[in-house]
Amino acid sequence: MTSRPSLSQEVALITGASRGIGRAIATSLANSGRFIYINYQSSEKAAMTTLEAVKKVGSDGALLGFDVTDQQAAESAIAGVMKDKGRIDILVNNAGISDDMLMVWMKSENWHRVIDTNLTGFYNVTKPVVKIMLSKRHGRIINITSASGQMGQAGQVNYSASKAGLIGATMALSREIAKRNITVNAVAPGFIETDMTKSLPKDQIARTVPAGRLGKPEEVAAAVTFLCSPEAGYITGQVLGINGGIC
Repeated sequence: MTSRPSLSQEVALITGASRGIGRAIATSLANSGRFIYINYQSSEKAAMTTLEAVKKVGSDGALLGFDVTDQQAAESAIAGVMKDKGRIDILVNNAGISDDMLMVWMKSENWHRVIDTNLTGFYNVTKPVVKIMLSKRHGRIINITSASGQMGQAGQVNYSASKAGLIGATMALSREIAKRNITVNAVAPGFIETDMTKSLPKDQIARTVPAGRLGKPEEVAAAVTFLCSPEAGYITGQVLGINGGIC
């Protein structure tokens, strides 16, 4: 079995890392000196802010702009990482969108846009990365799913389906590659203070959460960082809820 590199030698790729939970994860993983690839689709300025946060904690990184729904673009970007660094030790599939409405009003494009980003995007990025990790006999894959994928949410049939699918994919893939020292886990946030929840009535939502508040991106990032640590080497195929007790 190939030995794990030191944390300062590890290379991490985080999709959708220009803001919110993705930015918090990038900064948290960078605290141990890891090199961070910051994926973004359109907001290069926001991605630069994440890179600045990574450098502020004493690490380094690079921007990696591509659309996770574009398989060819994803494969090309990952090939570029391998040319530059020769490895990807950590993959965090964080890129995701929502397009909420009741099923009766949902059009085909509303369905496919969410599924393509949240679930097919996982396939497009993870498949080439898994090949790399298999050759190195080491890796950590963390999928950012949602409490909506565990319990369902009215008005989010497309989003809940995509996140539930990601949970199933996590469990199945973990069984395929565990013998190669590669773990695959999911983190399922509940209501977290991000752009996705900024238009929601926070006080009203907080009353439905046993913890009495919304979570913070840094609390999700802490869970991801643990699952990427050497201490989590025997944890795979699991879903960790960061939700204040709602499910």
